[in-house]
Amino acid sequence: MYTLHIANKNYSSWSLRPWVLMKELGIAFDEQLIAFGDESSWQAFRRLSPSGKVPCLVDQDTTVWDSLAIVEYLAERHEGVWPAEAGARTWARCAVAEMHSGFQTLRDICSMNVGLRIRLNTVSESLQKDINRIDTLWRDGLQQFGGPFLAGERFTAVDAFFAPVVFRVRTYGLDLSDEATAYVERMLALDGMRQWEEEALAEPWRDIAHEDVAFTAGTLLADHRQ
Repeated sequence: MYTLHIANKNYSSWSLRPWVLMKELGIAFDEQLIAFGDESSWQAFRRLSPSGKVPCLVDQDTTVWDSLAIVEYLAERHEGVWPAEAGARTWARCAVAEMHSGFQTLRDICSMNVGLRIRLNTVSESLQKDINRIDTLWRDGLQQFGGPFLAGERFTAVDAFFAPVVFRVRTYGLDLSDEATAYVERMLALDGMRQWEEEALAEPWRDIAHEDVAFTAGTLLADHRQ
């Protein structure tokens, strides 16, 4: 069985991607969570992952230490990771690559914090550009391939890669089109997303760096964590 090493569900957007993909596709795995915190956390990550970062997938003697590499590794072994139709698959790969390397302002200002609800102090031109691009990208996929997911009828890797953005949209009240907002609601209703959220809210850990980013971005409206 695979072992997937992750960090806190409340904060770790990169961990969410392979985790929710494997959950939604029914790919069995053993979860190992190491919480963010101090130097000992980094040393623990470093022992299991060459980059010292998570997620990290271990399959017997094979270690895969990047979220996109994990997706490709799984795609070689399981059906359904990417859309079956060539056009949808090509679009999905492009969208995943864009998410993997882009949207830096969104990442910097609207860090993932599943349990909080924040009203942003301001939306900069750069942040609005990222929000607009996400809205356009999502509507493009939904319209081209008919939904309800970004590349067609089934949840695939492209939905998994945007799952952290879905949580960010809700946390920070990001303004999207009706079509994109409906997609957010469908994603939040998935069993895998609901399980991740429930377990994130129950976590006892608080990482100061992650908390500070969220509180600097805007005004705290609610904290749903236990």
